[in-house]
Amino acid sequence: MIKISAILNVWNNVWPYLIAILLFLVLIVIHEFGHFIAAKLLGVRVNEFAVGFGPKLFSKQKGETKYSLNLIPLGGYCAMEGEDEESNDDRAFCKKKPWRRFIIVVMGAVFNLLLGLIIVAIILAPSKAFTSTVIAEFDENAKSSQTGLMVNDKILEAEGRKIFTTYDLSYAFTNVKDGKIDLTVERNGKEVLLKDVEFESKEYDGISYLTVDFKVYGIKKTFGSYIKHTFNTAISYCAVIWRSLIDVIGGKYGISAVSGPVGVTAAIGQAAKQSLQNVLPIMAIITINLGLFNLLPIPALDGGRLLFILIEMIARKPIPQKWEAAIHTAGFVILIAFMILVAAKDIWTLIF
Repeated sequence: MIKISAILNVWNNVWPYLIAILLFLVLIVIHEFGHFIAAKLLGVRVNEFAVGFGPKLFSKQKGETKYSLNLIPLGGYCAMEGEDEESNDDRAFCKKKPWRRFIIVVMGAVFNLLLGLIIVAIILAPSKAFTSTVIAEFDENAKSSQTGLMVNDKILEAEGRKIFTTYDLSYAFTNVKDGKIDLTVERNGKEVLLKDVEFESKEYDGISYLTVDFKVYGIKKTFGSYIKHTFNTAISYCAVIWRSLIDVIGGKYGISAVSGPVGVTAAIGQAAKQSLQNVLPIMAIITINLGLFNLLPIPALDGGRLLFILIEMIARKPIPQKWEAAIHTAGFVILIAFMILVAAKDIWTLIF
């Protein structure tokens, strides 16, 4: 007879990862719903809107659209008439003007970005005050105060990159050579470039981190500061995501710094074990990441489709559909191969 304690032990280990899978499903469905609602509003026929992949568990036809719930909860899709094939239907995606198709394609990413903004607002709602980027005081024997920084300096840029909140300041302080960094600050109403500001440096998992040796002023919470800080934090997430992508491509970080669904699921699971509240920042970063990544001009992604539509707008002539389909197929194969590589790396890291 199976003991209740054994069942509870298994459940305690499994439920955080079920939460992670559910979150992925929500983010992808939100993305597809963006395409769905735009298609409906702009007169495109939607044949099916599905949650999940694989065998159907449930489906219902309502008007022209079938709504389905499928077995594998790892995605979803919005199947539009004439999206990937020729169609004579006047309401087919391929029959619509380029600007309409552009809006339909881009709305998936837009919905992810809007969801990210909403999650950030939820995260910040309980806060009684917010952090600024203005230095209030230094720790004892702080190196940064000895190499250029002063009290009341407002940090504007780090290594030429804009600083919106302490979140992207933290990213800027990661993997810095020799513990020295160039900072642009606002001092007495003027911008001042400080070269080689020095900090103590620590290393973790092969990545170095500058130790922040100062404290910043708080910002009183008002309706205006709440709205401003919500947007600034969301912008910080966007900026860090773009910068991290550029840094990986540029060689600042190796493949070990890249995580796929397996690694992210593990991270969400660990965060959920501590507190469901800890999952919200990860969820915000993932949905913003999903939105931004989909806008990259890579075949098979929304950004690749947008690029073809833009070319059509400029040339006033569509690229033959068979060529576009072939390019998207090749891009999809490369993308899947990369995802398998990252997933294998994540599994190896988790096991060993």
